[in-house]
Amino acid sequence: MAVSEKMKNFSEKSSWIRKMFEEGARLKAEYGNDQVFDFSLGNPDVPPPPEFRKILMAAAAETRPGQHAYMPNGGLPWVREAIAARMSAEQNIEVNPGDMLMSCGAAGAINVVMKALLNPGEEVILLAPYFVEYNFYVDNHGGVGKVVKTDEQFNIDLAAIEEVLSEKTKAVLINSPNNPTGQLYSADSIAALGDLLDSASQRFETTIYLISDEPYRKIIYDDHEVPSIFEFVRNSIVLSSFSKDLSLPGERIGYLAVHPEADDKAALLDAMTLATRILGFVNAPALIQRVVAELQDAVVDNSIYAGRRELFCTILEEAGYDFIRPKGAFYLFPKSPIDDDVAFCSILQQQKILAVPGRGFGAPGYFRLAFCIDEDYIGRSAAGFRAALAEATG
Repeated sequence: MAVSEKMKNFSEKSSWIRKMFEEGARLKAEYGNDQVFDFSLGNPDVPPPPEFRKILMAAAAETRPGQHAYMPNGGLPWVREAIAARMSAEQNIEVNPGDMLMSCGAAGAINVVMKALLNPGEEVILLAPYFVEYNFYVDNHGGVGKVVKTDEQFNIDLAAIEEVLSEKTKAVLINSPNNPTGQLYSADSIAALGDLLDSASQRFETTIYLISDEPYRKIIYDDHEVPSIFEFVRNSIVLSSFSKDLSLPGERIGYLAVHPEADDKAALLDAMTLATRILGFVNAPALIQRVVAELQDAVVDNSIYAGRRELFCTILEEAGYDFIRPKGAFYLFPKSPIDDDVAFCSILQQQKILAVPGRGFGAPGYFRLAFCIDEDYIGRSAAGFRAALAEATG
């Protein structure tokens, strides 16, 4: 067989996702795009900030030699300076340009981190629900994903994490604001997690890193604040992208930063720089690096997402669904009214509503709804949500 057994196995495990998208394409072909309520994709549809186009055009018009040449693998130095300055304010600790690297999106950054950190068989703890690709990224570099559930409110469960910590643990990977739940981990829980990892590191005579994936940091509601990781956890790595806060997912631009006082920082950064090259990224895209450097204070119009969230929450509340109100990101993660979340998503499809089963995020019994779609679609989906719930519970 031409395809590796590992990839065949991965494909089979995620085949229900492929079937869902195929069913979505069938529904759209049969009924028309405007009659299908597609809440399956977390693909930002809010336009980039107004200044983006002007800065992009100016960067593209630049004629000085070397604008599109190779560069240091870690990225353009002055771009890293701009991002480090903004991160210093966010993290309440001085981040130097030498503490960070530019990456091909947050996904590229995670793969670089895993390549640099992991020996074969070492473990990375993932907090469920989690972004569906995390397990694949860990496996890419010989690691083993250890899935640990969060509590009923999708907050960090320290006792559950403590149970699986071992001499094989290399890192804990968190995502807050969270995809798929929209939950935001508190400063107290981050500090307590840091203390737990410090204690375990001493016990096992190793260093266990906290890795924080933060692409939704600026997509926040109700005056909530995303706590600093660096302020509370010394052996930590923060990474992010501009896919969500600037609506640039197709540009594949992101970054990572290592805590200024982390153990083995210099060796770790050297390894990440090498990983950037040997994984085939070489460096983050040159043109878009220059653009985002000038957009560090910019963000998409969050009021659009906030309005959609309010409408969606009202629809689900009135229909009788059980869910946690999201504090950030652009997802809802309601509880399925029946145990089989895949079966319930099929019932929703009968109402021309596309949702993602929760088991794809390590949380069977739930389903994800993305509100990267016009309010008109959300509003017109209300009857379908009511009908699906009635059918499932009737």
